[in-house]
Amino acid sequence: MSGKPPKNKKSSKKGRKLTKAQKAQLQQEEEERRLREEEEARLQAEREEQERLERERKQREIERLELKDLDRRDDELNELRHLLEENHAAVSKWKHDAEETAMWERYMRCDGAPDPAVQREINTYISLWKDDPETNIMQVLKECKLALQLVEDLEDLLKKASDPLDVQKYKESLINLQELIQSKHNLTSEDILKRACENIDMETGNMQTVIRDDNMTLCLWANLKKNPRFKGLNFEEVGLGFSLPQKLAVSGIAVRILHTHYDHLSMLARITHQEIHTRSCRCLVGDKEEMEDVDLPDQGEAAKSVGGVEDDNAMQQQQQQTANEEVQSIQESDGRKSAASIRSSKSSPQLSESRRSQILTQVEALGAESNLITPESPQTLTDHGTQIVDLMQYTPLGGNFYYDAFHLPPQAHTVNSWEIRQLLNTGLRVFEYPPKDFNSDDTALNSPLVGVSVTLPEFVVFLKTPQVARWDAAGKQWRMDGITDVSYEEAEAKISFKMDSFQPFVLMQETYANLPFESWELCPLGQDSAVFTIYGAFINLSITIQNNLCMLQSEPEKGLSHLLGKWMRGHVLQKAMLNSGINIFVNDYTDKYISSCDKDPLTEYAAYEQMALFASACAFSWSKWNAKCGPEHLVMQVCEHLDSTSVPESSWSLYLFGAQRCQKLEITEKSETFSSDFHPGSEFHSTFIHMLQDNMSPDGVARTRKSHHLFVNTVQSLLCATRPLVYSKSV
Repeated sequence: MSGKPPKNKKSSKKGRKLTKAQKAQLQQEEEERRLREEEEARLQAEREEQERLERERKQREIERLELKDLDRRDDELNELRHLLEENHAAVSKWKHDAEETAMWERYMRCDGAPDPAVQREINTYISLWKDDPETNIMQVLKECKLALQLVEDLEDLLKKASDPLDVQKYKESLINLQELIQSKHNLTSEDILKRACENIDMETGNMQTVIRDDNMTLCLWANLKKNPRFKGLNFEEVGLGFSLPQKLAVSGIAVRILHTHYDHLSMLARITHQEIHTRSCRCLVGDKEEMEDVDLPDQGEAAKSVGGVEDDNAMQQQQQQTANEEVQSIQESDGRKSAASIRSSKSSPQLSESRRSQILTQVEALGAESNLITPESPQTLTDHGTQIVDLMQYTPLGGNFYYDAFHLPPQAHTVNSWEIRQLLNTGLRVFEYPPKDFNSDDTALNSPLVGVSVTLPEFVVFLKTPQVARWDAAGKQWRMDGITDVSYEEAEAKISFKMDSFQPFVLMQETYANLPFESWELCPLGQDSAVFTIYGAFINLSITIQNNLCMLQSEPEKGLSHLLGKWMRGHVLQKAMLNSGINIFVNDYTDKYISSCDKDPLTEYAAYEQMALFASACAFSWSKWNAKCGPEHLVMQVCEHLDSTSVPESSWSLYLFGAQRCQKLEITEKSETFSSDFHPGSEFHSTFIHMLQDNMSPDGVARTRKSHHLFVNTVQSLLCATRPLVYSKSV
């Protein structure tokens, strides 16, 4: 047998043959699949065609709107420039008249007070007061009040001075006057201590007294009993106290806590360690030199004019180069200018040079009066662990506390109706503690610490636990090392600590604790009236603006009772808020300590200019999309609002502000993603105010044209000082 397998059937080789029905079904399924694919392809093609047509339609609409915007561009920019120049000229005249009036009133007072700007007068005043032997505390405090006003005047002059000779002159006068005030306090303290035996407390056997006025609190204790069980003393009526080790309790010493409500030591630190910056970038646009440092070609749209259309790249480059050269020429001839004015000049080459020379920014006028926070070079930790305070990161609050120990002056003795007193010509002699002992390297280590307690001043607000710094007299700076056993009782607003020696100290707070803002809102209350609300990181507050006056409202009110509900000039309120611990203002170094949105400063400043023009009729508010639109654009919520009620949530609309053009956005604050698509039916405009006018009533537009120049100036100053479009959270 061969062993070959049997042959398979023919059907097994070719597979099972399909029936006609199966073939028909397969053909039907194939046809249906083909039809579906064709239908899907047709629908996809239709969709793509519709999208293409929609893109083309939008592009044609954009081109139409751009051409329409281009046609009216010069008229809109000229109208805006005219409004800004008109307001600036009126504000400048008002300030000039006010300065002349103040000078005349000073001249007519004839009260013997010197003019701090005249060095001969201030030197004569200092010399005469220095030679005055008066030691009566009430008379000296009265004279100190005048001297403190002169100090404030000199500080203002120093901040405004640009001539190096004037700067040096004001510095010397300022330091001499501050030192003289302190020496007068020493003289009065010595006079009181010389008569300590005449004011013995019957319970303790020592002398203790408290003297205070609006500018200072003086606490004096004379150790007449020398009780070794003495631990310390609290001056309960003023919330100050101290504790001593036993070796001092048996020493013939006097302890003084002098709380000055002003802070001359921090000013001395600033004068010593850096130059005072005059007219710094407190708002946005600085001095001419600062403007010239800006790399205009890299500023993107901000370096171009407001509004306009995009042509081909070659034409854009040529136009931008011409514009940049023109801006540089304008800056060299005029210094600082409003952003809108600069862009207006660039877009209108036909403007005469004489008209360009009149374009001055309101920031120039504001810079002389705002004087918010003087920029300085931040200080850092030095070698050997010395913690030097960075006076940009921390702000001293509540004045200075001079914590001193003196040798008790000789007391008078009565013998046979005669009063015998040893006269020393040494003045108050400082009691050195720890004592200098060159034979021992560990003298300081073996000397117990001295303690002090302070109830936080009622006229300041601490948003966080206060920090304590001591004065380094040798280095003329504040330091945070050498302070131990710090205890803060929040309920009682009391802080206690110890130091290794008697030294002046100060309470400090983080300067930018309330930044960045959670959100903000600027709402009109009527003609030339608005309220600016800030929702800060720790405290919310609102500033009501009426013409050129401002009024602060805040919750809680603790620590601000002397400010709330009182009308003040804008720069006066800003200074008072800073001194009270409420800082919503920014400077050149703020970015070093807090995060912010990266925005082009010229575009930002132009926005504040135009917001101020329409603040009587339009409400402006924070938008989360401002952080998503890029540095060359700004986004905010805006609506017309002609009464003093709250703005309805449905009234807000989003607007995109750019260096080239402004437009109303299609998205809302509740949209999921950002889109720069313009709102259907809206148009493009070269200026923000003309963009807003498209959606305003005739009454609203008429109200904006009646805005008083002082109101516009005050609103713009406040916006530039706080910069809410940059220093607000992104979410």
